[in-house]
Amino acid sequence: MRVLVIEDDVRLTKLIAQILTDEHFAVDVAGDGENGLNLALRGVHDVAIIDWMLPGRDGPSICRQMREAKVKTGVLMLTARGQMEDRVAGLESGADDYLIKPFAFDELLARVRALGRRVSGQSGNFTELRAGNLVLDLHSRRARRGDKTLELTKTEWALLEYLMRHPDQVLTQNNILEYVWSYEKDIQSSMVAVYISYLRGKLNVPGQRDPIETVRGMGYRLVSAHA
Repeated sequence: MRVLVIEDDVRLTKLIAQILTDEHFAVDVAGDGENGLNLALRGVHDVAIIDWMLPGRDGPSICRQMREAKVKTGVLMLTARGQMEDRVAGLESGADDYLIKPFAFDELLARVRALGRRVSGQSGNFTELRAGNLVLDLHSRRARRGDKTLELTKTEWALLEYLMRHPDQVLTQNNILEYVWSYEKDIQSSMVAVYISYLRGKLNVPGQRDPIETVRGMGYRLVSAHA
């Protein structure tokens, strides 16, 4: 799961990012409202943790812009404001949840996971993704197709996770580049085809169809019926 943290408190940002990384989430950060909005509008994050008070643009403003742009990312608003009218204002701006500072990091993680479930449409145990006989155990970082254990690199894991979070949907090359490689510089678009090929090789099981379909001129799709 990819999480965006928009927070101007450098120390808190580092703590949140470390905790999320330890839980195997991919994390992007921004320290002000304008940069945060630019990242959020890309629509590649599953969850965004957004502070209410930010330099340049506040959290509710970012959230409103995201919803106007039809970005479906789940939003958890962080704030020191505890009055009921402030909570209502935050939720009415388009936030999905609200967490008052100071907070326990266990609660933050629980809310991020809950938002991730809601946005992805997953139900039940959020530590596991399934598509056909493909299984990703997000907690142990183990993958398998049927009885075959898949030995995946970090990039291959991120690619398969993204495909499995959007089964039967066409994902463009740009969608994949932004999610898997985030905002790394000097990444060529040809890397998508290269890693799709790597992943297909590892998913290959005699007698079973390739679950990754190339949609010419558009991108790639994980066909759950074949997985």
